[in-house]
Amino acid sequence: MNRAQADILMKRATYASVSVAVTLVVVKAYVWFISSSAAMLGSAADSALDLAASVVTLLAIRTAITPPDDAHRFGHGKAEALAGLFQAAIMAGSAVFIVLHAIERIWAPAPVTASDQVIQVSILAIAMSLLLVIFQSYVIRKTGSLAVSGDHLHYKGDLLLNLGVVVAAYGAGVGYIYADGAIGLMIGLYILWGAYGISRPATDMLMDREFSNSERETIFNTVMESAGVLGLHDLKTRAAGRDKFIQMHIEVDGTLTVKAAHLIGDEVEATLGEQFPDAEILIHVDPVSDLSTELTQAELSIDTQHKKE
Repeated sequence: MNRAQADILMKRATYASVSVAVTLVVVKAYVWFISSSAAMLGSAADSALDLAASVVTLLAIRTAITPPDDAHRFGHGKAEALAGLFQAAIMAGSAVFIVLHAIERIWAPAPVTASDQVIQVSILAIAMSLLLVIFQSYVIRKTGSLAVSGDHLHYKGDLLLNLGVVVAAYGAGVGYIYADGAIGLMIGLYILWGAYGISRPATDMLMDREFSNSERETIFNTVMESAGVLGLHDLKTRAAGRDKFIQMHIEVDGTLTVKAAHLIGDEVEATLGEQFPDAEILIHVDPVSDLSTELTQAELSIDTQHKKE
C-alpha cells in the first residue's frame, strides 16, 4: 500500500469513529437521563470522550499527513503523539469523575429504572463498536498509525464497558443494588488504565525514544554484513508518526577513494531501506586505518568473525 492510500484509510477510520461516537453519545445520554444508571453514565461519559478524542484524532491525522515544509523539515508526524496525550488527559479526568460517582452509588445505592432500555442501547453500542474496531484493526495493520491506535483502544474498551453496563442493569433488575456502583467503579478504573496505555507510546515518540532493541540489532547486523563496512558507531533512531529516522557513522578502509567509500554508504542505505521502507536514513562515512583503536571491542569481535567466514 502506498502513502496516499494509507492516508485515505486513516482519514476514513477517523470519520467512522466520529460518526459512531456521535450516535452513541446521543443514545446513551438519553437512556442515562431516564434510568439514572451510574454504569450508563460511565458508558455515556466514555463515549463522549471517544467523540472528543476522535475529533482530535481527525485533526491530528489531517496535520500528520501534511508533507514536510520549510518550517517542519522532518514532517508533521508528531501531531499523532500530541493527539494521544490529549486522549490520555481527558480519559484520566473522566475516570476520576466516574470513580467518585460510582463510590457514591456504592455508599448510597439507588434503584436503576428503565433497565430494559439500558440493556438495549448497550447492545447497540456493542454492535457498532465491534464493527468499528474491526475496521480500525485493518487500518492499523496497513498504516501503523499511533493516533488511530489510540482511538482503537477507546472502542476496544467500549466493548467491555458496554458488556459491564448490561451486567449492571441485569444485576439491578434482579435486586442486586450494588451492581450499578460496582460496575461503574470498574469502568472508571479501566478508563484510567487505558489512559496510561495511550500516554506511554505518545510520550516515547515525543521524547524521541530509540527503536526497540530488536530493531536496532537488525540495523546493526544488516550494516555489519554489508560489503566494505568495517565498523559502526553513533547509531541513533527515532520515530515521528509513521516516519522513522535512522542515522549512523560507518567505518570503511581509509585507503579507499571518496567515491568508493560513498558507494559503500549508498549500498548500506539501500539495504536498510528495504527493511525500513518508511525511514529516512542518514549515513556518515568515516575512513579508518587502525581497527584496533577505531572499533569498539564488540564491533571488533563481530568484524573478526565476518573476516573468518
